[in-house]
Amino acid sequence: MSIWEALAVFAAGIGAGTINTIVGSGTLFTFPVLLAIGLPPVTANVSNTIGLVTGNISGAIGYRRELRGQGARAVRLGATALAGGLAGAVLLLALPSKAFDAIVPALIGIALVLVVLQPRLAKALARRRERNGTEATAHPDGGPALLVGLLLASAYGGYFGAAQGVLYLSLMGLLLREDLQRINALKNILAVVVNGVAALFFIFAAHVNWTAALLIAAGSTLGGQIGAKVGRRLSPTALRGVIVVVGVVAIVQMVLR
Repeated sequence: MSIWEALAVFAAGIGAGTINTIVGSGTLFTFPVLLAIGLPPVTANVSNTIGLVTGNISGAIGYRRELRGQGARAVRLGATALAGGLAGAVLLLALPSKAFDAIVPALIGIALVLVVLQPRLAKALARRRERNGTEATAHPDGGPALLVGLLLASAYGGYFGAAQGVLYLSLMGLLLREDLQRINALKNILAVVVNGVAALFFIFAAHVNWTAALLIAAGSTLGGQIGAKVGRRLSPTALRGVIVVVGVVAIVQMVLR
């Protein structure tokens, strides 16, 4: 890896850590860069997952105030996320690499659609809460519907993970009686759990490009703090635009490989 490639990976890690803390989809920053420097798709995904763990932790620490009073809920939802994340990681290595090459462009495309539609979804959720008198559901912890949804979203996160945070925010926004900032804090905890269990599995069972993983780890740790401190001041429209451009580049790269 040349010095310029290393700088590009580090910068992508900063961007990923920042946007993961704010909403998710950071993999759409790092994954295309890892492909561009010549890593095979599965190795790129594995190294990326390991590298982003410290950024997830950094973002969760930055949102620690919003986690107050949610400890028991975080443990319950985290257990579900752990099971789903491990299942997704196992699937990544169990399926042939050609399957990953075929599936990931579709997953990135779905992730981009979710990113673009997020504002409309948020407005729809707000209208729903207004109609229900701010009561999103009769169950304070979302009930079985949230657990099933989180299990599937976490399996997706363990397998690839782009826009995993968007899925979490959508599910919990619909099914929990909490404001968005407290939900975002929970989202960061769940991302730590899923990326953490997948990373541990990959360390012992997969080929890792440690140079790339460590560069992303350093960048995403810095990005996590940036996202927690100043991310709310950034234009959501601008962030979504950058994600879409990077995601399209990733799709084109994988299709043309």
